[in-house]
Amino acid sequence: MLRATGAFHLAAGSLRYRQRLLILGFHGISLADEHEWNPGLYITAAQLRQRMELLRRWEANVLPLEEALERLTSRSLPPRSVVITFDDGFVDFGAEAAPILREFRYPATLYLTTHYCLHRVPVFNLAVSYVLWKSGAAEADLHPLGIPLRLRSSNDQEQQASVRALLEYCEQRQMSTAERNEVAAGLAAVLGVDYAGTLKRRLLQILAPEEVSELSRAGIDIQLHTHRHRVPLDRQHFLREIEDNRERIREMTGRRAAHFCYPSGVHAAEFLPWLSEAGIESAVTCELGAAGPRSHRLLLPRVLDDSRVASLDFEAWACGMRGFGRRHPLAAANS
Repeated sequence: MLRATGAFHLAAGSLRYRQRLLILGFHGISLADEHEWNPGLYITAAQLRQRMELLRRWEANVLPLEEALERLTSRSLPPRSVVITFDDGFVDFGAEAAPILREFRYPATLYLTTHYCLHRVPVFNLAVSYVLWKSGAAEADLHPLGIPLRLRSSNDQEQQASVRALLEYCEQRQMSTAERNEVAAGLAAVLGVDYAGTLKRRLLQILAPEEVSELSRAGIDIQLHTHRHRVPLDRQHFLREIEDNRERIREMTGRRAAHFCYPSGVHAAEFLPWLSEAGIESAVTCELGAAGPRSHRLLLPRVLDDSRVASLDFEAWACGMRGFGRRHPLAAANS
């Protein structure tokens, strides 16, 4: 009703909206059926294209992150200013998202977690969850693998608990990434899931160094998301996560990254001086909202998009009718 009566157009042209910066956040772009397995983490390429078309329809000014933040501070943003960000750095970003961004000539920032860049295997916890879902089994007995666990997965809660249990088992034994991948492959074998096919299609994998380098040369802004996708509560370990992440990004891009995304949206007041100490210029959260001139640069809000967000809801944010009507389903989403 609001769109039909012209309220969207009024919001899009308002001075108040001009003083706000909409930072959009995406994660994975489905290469197969990932959006069916985890609609909160993945969208399809068709959905991403639709989002970009909506931004173009509303004449959004899609800006590079650094320029947008500078103009936000100086209160010189153009109308309908938007920054596009992607978290994690899945292989599907290069395969699906980057070509769409090039087509629309939209700049984007990729917050890259780097540990898995050197490992051509799926991210372990995601692989376990995907295999459990793919099998359709209510439970999985891992005793034949020498693992004293029986995983249950008849619903989302059980599946998440099973993933945590297996992850804890591997961490207690200090398993390497390769050893954890063997566990995931063993689980798939027990459940009759084609894990070799998952590897071949590179589902749930992080971009390889040469792919990151190529994306950087093509203009994608590669920034920090910690090395191991975690936020330690200890200062020394926290700073090491950033420095390890920064060094690998420097090796792949030749540039010093200075902008940060909190893994899983986890942030706390004690992190702020640590981020400043590490030379971080901005940090984005999973808190829902548009950034204003007074927004803390290390606690920037975003609007996270996924397969559960209706196109009308996305359009409402794109034109400035943010927060009206239904509560955004990703107000507490993980990154």
